[in-house]
Amino acid sequence: MARLDVYPNPDKSEHWHTPFVLDIQNDHLRGVETRVVIPLRDAKVHGAAIERIQPTFTIEDRLVVLDTPTLATFPLGWLRNPVANLRPQQAAVQDALDALFGSY
Repeated sequence: MARLDVYPNPDKSEHWHTPFVLDIQNDHLRGVETRVVIPLRDAKVHGAAIERIQPTFTIEDRLVVLDTPTLATFPLGWLRNPVANLRPQQAAVQDALDALFGSY
């Protein structure tokens, strides 16, 4: 489990609009039973994204929006088998978090 790993959304009924979640939690936190994630929503369903706070990425040939304002926690056991990692796009993810939390 690593920061910026992308996982299939564990709720299969939501895959049509939210196919993935992005783990954003620090890798050095041990003993925590949850991970902080941000939903990656299908861009066709999501609609217009808010500049800076909702960047887009392509995961498994699917354009998705990082829906930063709706971050959540998931139990550790729900996240299995990452399908991608957004480490190369870390600056865009961090910029979205900074915009959400007020660090400009």
